[in-house]
Amino acid sequence: MTHIITDHVGRQVNISIPPKRIVSICPAITETLFALGLESEIVGRTKYCIFPEGIVENVAIVGGTKEVNEGKIRDLQPDLILAEKEENTEAIVQALEQIAPVFVLEVRSIKEAYRFIHTLGFLTNKEQVAERLIDSCKAVFPSPHVQSGNAAYVIWRKPYMVVGRTTYINDILHTLGLHNPFAKEVSRYPTVTKEELADANLDVLLLASEPFPFQQKHIAEFQAFLPNTKIVLVEGEMFWYGARMETAGEYLKKIMLFQS
Repeated sequence: MTHIITDHVGRQVNISIPPKRIVSICPAITETLFALGLESEIVGRTKYCIFPEGIVENVAIVGGTKEVNEGKIRDLQPDLILAEKEENTEAIVQALEQIAPVFVLEVRSIKEAYRFIHTLGFLTNKEQVAERLIDSCKAVFPSPHVQSGNAAYVIWRKPYMVVGRTTYINDILHTLGLHNPFAKEVSRYPTVTKEELADANLDVLLLASEPFPFQQKHIAEFQAFLPNTKIVLVEGEMFWYGARMETAGEYLKKIMLFQS
């Protein structure tokens, strides 16, 4: 059955529910589709869609999140393409909607992460499975804590880039009781200097394993100008929304211990 549905960025999309051939160009979407039991419907993914391991490898790669192979996607004959506003560009969405309906999701908070799961369930006629997944995520996810320290989450090196305002990760930091001094910046992912990091009076600095692969060797680099800050390596995938929230809950709770 065909439905005209408004996606998360206000676009009207004509979608056949349930779709039979889905291309996902966002890792969190791909992982969540598998969690909803849609192995047979997923026909295309990006090279960054690496979860669930051992299963996702069977799905054809159609490029990356910022650059896709339109020819490969056309050959897969999808009846639905799923994108995410932050992960994928407007130009990609405009190009792909000439091939098949493109539904754009958007996640900027924990609340919207649950909406994300619910929407995928609705679009694929897996609403009951989606609701069970949401309940499982809520059961293990951290409850809001009173703010007790300043923290920055670093995603890139040369230049240094941190998580800023209206982002899912910033909402996680807030929930964990960590105040992000860079949430006041206009950019959602501001570029910062050593001096700005030092002036932020950080109690904790979180170095993510992706998109830049921060490792143990990078800790000394930051400790040199942040001598009084606790610097911690964190698994970037544990800060993904969607199905990953179900396994990330306990991991995120441990981050609160880093403040002590």
